[in-house]
Amino acid sequence: MELSRISLLSFPKISDERGNLTYIQYFDHIPFEIKRVYWLYDVPSGQTRGGHAFKLQNEVVIALSGSFQVYLTDGISEETYLLNRPNQGLYIPKMTWRQFRNFSTNTVVLIITSDLFNEEDYINDFSIFKTYN
Repeated sequence: MELSRISLLSFPKISDERGNLTYIQYFDHIPFEIKRVYWLYDVPSGQTRGGHAFKLQNEVVIALSGSFQVYLTDGISEETYLLNRPNQGLYIPKMTWRQFRNFSTNTVVLIITSDLFNEEDYINDFSIFKTYN
């Protein structure tokens, strides 16, 4: 797996005097059929989320409010992205180790996935993850 498959996605932003509106729809903006959506919020200062990879699931991660960093690795290379715009998402393909860090106050993270929840899809041990590559 190469980190080159990771990409920042831009979503439409419609602005007027009443504020902004952004929308997403499959397949125009999300590169997979959407099966599940969940969000993270009220993450205490100094905490991290994630710390796992998915065998089959792809994701798009969006900072709806606030900001946070996304640390990604394929076991060889690593990259960190700052997400802080609600009209921008980060596409994270399967078999990418990910961890969310450095949450600002009142951050809300929206995660859109290609599969339903399946505990067997998770790789929670980094040393085991590295054996897949």
